[in-house]
Amino acid sequence: MTDTKVNFMIVGTQKGGTTALDAYLRMHPDVSLSQVKETHFFDTEEYFKTDSVDYDIYHNFFDTGSKYKIRGEATPIYMYWQDTPRRIWSYNPNTKIIVLLRNPIGRAYSHWNMERSRNAESLSFWDAIRQEQERCRVALPLQHRVYSYIDRSLYAEQLRRLWRYFPKSQVLVLHTKALRLFPRDTLEQVCQFLDIPALRTVVPLQIHEGNYSREMNIQEKLFLQEFFYFDIKTVEKMLGWDCSMWLK
Repeated sequence: MTDTKVNFMIVGTQKGGTTALDAYLRMHPDVSLSQVKETHFFDTEEYFKTDSVDYDIYHNFFDTGSKYKIRGEATPIYMYWQDTPRRIWSYNPNTKIIVLLRNPIGRAYSHWNMERSRNAESLSFWDAIRQEQERCRVALPLQHRVYSYIDRSLYAEQLRRLWRYFPKSQVLVLHTKALRLFPRDTLEQVCQFLDIPALRTVVPLQIHEGNYSREMNIQEKLFLQEFFYFDIKTVEKMLGWDCSMWLK
């Protein structure tokens, strides 16, 4: 790889459309994305045990060619993992950050459904969200990678953490729904943010998210609506968005 550092990252949210955005950007002739969608470099603790970080491990995920204008990757846990924004800033403070935010209630349920399909979760959704705090304590002082259904959907603190290290001009926050319903317009916004030409052709992608065994029931929805209410209202103020549909 050349001396050019990776200069943009799609950092979240998990189950928020990062796979689709990654797939779209792989079609762009000016973009080099990591050979695997999620490198998990900046959330791997063993790489950061000392101040001397071996970034060659990271750079080996990328094409060594010099024909690309920008290099990037998509690892959705980066938004959630507490030390990751600081680590990315230490690596390249000019990194451009892209965030996709999905309805936090639907995100939590989709996350649980994914872990069930992987046989990593044995509890019902109701039991999992009611017992989340207790179950996640085993990972302290780190965050829990599997059972963090609600915690990962609390976006306000995650955004504050990103903005602590990166100015808002370097952080693009998008609606997951906008990418799904209006891919051309959303990708034009992404390309403008990354300072590259817009994609000439945008064919809407249907990214398989897995089948749900059932929909959320009323009890689960009401519990999560109440739990997320103040965080959603905070996100509305932070971003100037109307998130009322997230509470319906």
